[in-house]
Amino acid sequence: MSILEDEFDPLIVGRRIRELRTKQGMNLELLARAIQRAPSQVSAIENGKRTPPILQLQKIAHALGVNLNQLLSAEKLSERSANELEIERAQRNGLYASLGLPDAYIGKTVSNSILDIILGLQREVERLHQQRSATPEDARRANLELRKEMRKINNYFPALEDEARNLLAKIDHSSGPLSERLTAELANKLGFTLHYVRDLPASTRVITDEKNRRIYLPMRREGRDARTILLQALAGHLLKHSAPVDYGDYLLQRVQTNYLAGALLMPESNAVDFLQSAKTKRELSVEDLRDYFGVSYETAAHRFTNLATEHLDLPVHFLKVHESGAISKAYENDNVAFPSDVFGSVEGQIVCRNWSARKVFTIEDRFTPYHQYTDKPAGTYWCTSRIQNSAQGEFSVSVGTKFETAKYFRGRASNTRYKSSCPEPTCCRHAPAVLEEKWGGMIRPTPRLNSSLLAAMPQNGFLGIEHREILEFLEKQKDS
Repeated sequence: MSILEDEFDPLIVGRRIRELRTKQGMNLELLARAIQRAPSQVSAIENGKRTPPILQLQKIAHALGVNLNQLLSAEKLSERSANELEIERAQRNGLYASLGLPDAYIGKTVSNSILDIILGLQREVERLHQQRSATPEDARRANLELRKEMRKINNYFPALEDEARNLLAKIDHSSGPLSERLTAELANKLGFTLHYVRDLPASTRVITDEKNRRIYLPMRREGRDARTILLQALAGHLLKHSAPVDYGDYLLQRVQTNYLAGALLMPESNAVDFLQSAKTKRELSVEDLRDYFGVSYETAAHRFTNLATEHLDLPVHFLKVHESGAISKAYENDNVAFPSDVFGSVEGQIVCRNWSARKVFTIEDRFTPYHQYTDKPAGTYWCTSRIQNSAQGEFSVSVGTKFETAKYFRGRASNTRYKSSCPEPTCCRHAPAVLEEKWGGMIRPTPRLNSSLLAAMPQNGFLGIEHREILEFLEKQKDS
């Protein structure tokens, strides 16, 4: 059989040479002398660091009393050699190098039990790395844990509120909207200069140069609040966020950054006074909060959830839902039952078609606030929803509360009411029997990435796809 140089693995061949040499009681010097090479060259071959030519391998085989085919045999190495080889391979990959550890030399004096310990630790590091690399799974777990923690504290971070208070004191601001001028002044007070550029990398919103104390921002784009991205940059600096170690750390940093930016845009004392007055009048409204502080609806909705339970004694829930029906963000402490996968994660799950977060997409009037009562398995809830546009499509942003606390909100007199029995499939997921019979098993939709990225595999087999919606769409096409 003809054997080419690129057909063998130098690591495996090197281990086999060492095995054969050791069995014969031959040391490196003897084998090196037999093939007329230096002992260091033989050591490099045995460690797989040097690929010898076929002619040299033939000399080694002859010196060891075997033929070349035996040396290059595909037969398994001994368990000891195989374990040594696995450790050797691991130390050559990028994961081991990233740990900053020295190479572990496995000599013959290292016992098999120590070898098993090193190998076990190495495999566990690789397993954890692979687990963290599985972004959708890791994202679901991290989102679930973070949402649990936020629920425990009612989405209220006192330390961040104190930080915001101290920062606003630097620019003598305590009430009303935070202007762009004051936002820039805050950056200057913290020692930064602002630089608006046209060539900011597309994957970034802002870049903070800590060394030269410069913040690079994109040139103004219509519809984007320059204050928010600057405040988020300052928040990241003040909170001393380093590169996140995992997805959970990344999510927590985002929550903290957005929270502090929101607390700066809407100071706690001023916002609480405004909301308490509205509660007394039974006129609570996310729209009013938005307009009073000059922020986006989503920012106002987030800030409302920060303060509603802590200061107004109101349990609430928040939802951001893509037009496809998939949940993008969610928070609750009012026991509303969000759709979830078997692990309890809600991101990427499809919201009931009868919830306010979905019904609002069917309303032509996008100017008037949409209010709705929904009878859900956990009870009756009141909710207000708004549509906002983004590069990823339309999203609804919703804030809701239990029936008994809806009395404090403007829009409580709404006569719009729907019933939801989700996750019961008969609620809104199953298409009418006539459509199932006509189209069942005959469709193959391709989902959008944003609706399937975090979704676990649903029963119909398509990530983030709402089966009934597809059938109804197809049914409409026959008359077009």
